Amino acid sequence: MKFWFKIYKDNHIVRDTTVEDTSDETRTHKVFHALEKACHDLDLAVPIWLPSNVAEFQKRRKTRFTKDSFVEEIGFDWFEIEVLKEDGDSD
Repeated sequence: MKFWFKIYKDNHIVRDTTVEDTSDETRTHKVFHALEKACHDLDLAVPIWLPSNVAEFQKRRKTRFTKDSFVEEIGFDWFEIEVLKEDGDSD
């Protein structure tokens, strides 16, 4: 799986990174591991998955984490995770 993580401020991407996971882990584990790696790379606290995030991610393969998903104050508008490539997608 390949993921794209983006930090938005004033409707513009201010930082981003991609993470690819080719392990044999479950889809859920890949999502969580990629999120942890991206947050580490972007020097960002790992956000909390709210029920709305879970539902949106399952439906659209992406979700936004706003200030409600973070314990500490954030200096941006939202943090987004998007699946670029699922296991089994054709190239």
